[in-house]
Amino acid sequence: MNKIIIASGPVIVDAGKVLLDQHGDDSFWKFCGGMSKGLSEDLLSVARRKAEEEIGVEFELLSDEPFLFYSLQEIAGERVEVILVHWLAKTKGEIKKGQNVRELAWHDLKNLPDDLAPNIIPALSHFHLLG
Repeated sequence: MNKIIIASGPVIVDAGKVLLDQHGDDSFWKFCGGMSKGLSEDLLSVARRKAEEEIGVEFELLSDEPFLFYSLQEIAGERVEVILVHWLAKTKGEIKKGQNVRELAWHDLKNLPDDLAPNIIPALSHFHLLG
């Protein structure tokens, strides 16, 4: 039986740039976000909580329809199904790097770094942000 991880977070864009951070056990650039604390927390609430923790701001949805990304990974010798849920959003307030974030940066959509998490390009494409 596979372990299942469900996580969510916003895709924050402004003026042709996307906000990405580096957090967790890998070095990929990612959207802010993370896992729920249990079934009592809905996925949009998780995205809002993680945005506050990682980038210090609230966000406003630009679309009510989320993008879903599925992958099957091997983590510590265990097969893990990962489902990520992302909403297109813009920030409300000044961004500040959270305690568990190593790096935080705006990246030009026309010049993204090579070390992106696997969900970044599909999510940006889904929201028609890549030319």
